[in-house]
Amino acid sequence: MSERPYTHVDLTAESVKVLAHPLRSRLLSALRRGGPASATALAAELRTNSGATSYHLRRLEAVGLVADTGEGRGKERLWAATTQSHGWRNSAFADDEDARTAMGWLVRDYQHGFDARYAQWLDVAETWPETWQDALGMEEVWVTVTPEQLTAMKEEVEQVVLRYRDAGKGDARARRVDLYHVSMPLDLELDPPEEDR
Repeated sequence: MSERPYTHVDLTAESVKVLAHPLRSRLLSALRRGGPASATALAAELRTNSGATSYHLRRLEAVGLVADTGEGRGKERLWAATTQSHGWRNSAFADDEDARTAMGWLVRDYQHGFDARYAQWLDVAETWPETWQDALGMEEVWVTVTPEQLTAMKEEVEQVVLRYRDAGKGDARARRVDLYHVSMPLDLELDPPEEDR
């Protein structure tokens, strides 16, 4: 895989265990989506209190996921996400049951977040111009591939996405679009394939 033209981090067992918390996960997402913010502003956005927000920001800071920008006013610290994205390989946590449990929670949290955001879009979709309604939405396609072929395909798709990442920048008609990639077996009733010997 070629180097990404944006900042990215692979989660470690330690950072997964810290991030797998309802407020911490939302804090990191809010900072990536909206840019640097104070604990007070984040607390108002996420409907919590600034004491809890400050505590959980420090926990995220301890594993390198957020940082104090040093640009706050007075005692008000301004926080920022340290990278624009993160990822992981499940195999990296094979020997750490706590990390696997934390990752299981985190992935489910992301899935619930997607469900909620997509439902919000469906509630307002008809208020958007038809060109946007036609361009946005959900698609499904089936492929028959080996793990290696699926990995190669995902890398090719990422290269296409990267070409369009900032294509509309500066155009008043452009909007940020949340693009999800999900792959899962189609025939879940079949036994999982055996590992290559």
